[in-house]
Amino acid sequence: MSKIAICPGSFDPVTVGHLDIVTRGAKIFDKVIIAVLNNRSKKPLFSVEERVKLIKETTSHLENVEVDSFDGLLIEYARQKKASAIIKGLRAVSDFEYELQMASINRKLDEEIETFFMMTNHHYSYLSSSIVKELAKYDADVSDLVPEQVQTALREKLNS
Repeated sequence: MSKIAICPGSFDPVTVGHLDIVTRGAKIFDKVIIAVLNNRSKKPLFSVEERVKLIKETTSHLENVEVDSFDGLLIEYARQKKASAIIKGLRAVSDFEYELQMASINRKLDEEIETFFMMTNHHYSYLSSSIVKELAKYDADVSDLVPEQVQTALREKLNS
């Protein structure tokens, strides 16, 4: 039986920190589905379609990684995809508190789907999509924070 993991997030935009977690997860699981959340309560910079496209471009070298989007409950999406695991990256203790709550409620909803926490690479512990957008808004260099395709997309989006 193939082990499928979901790596969920808003990825607005995808960063090298996100890609590090996905790459490491792809070494452990047979298949990793990067699931872009369509969160209606947030006002994203990039549309879901743009985020999916950027992630596909930046993960095309990873043969066992798929990119998709979803609405609604993560646990329902994981069931639909026949996933046995959810991968979450943690940067700091503050991330852990929130993610522990989410993992607990997901476990209550479906005991068959495990949540795996991966500590971020220490080089990316400060990195978030929000920080990237803020820096890019002021024309700061984000070349070591996001893939080249994302840097180009940020420039185009913010200069239009």
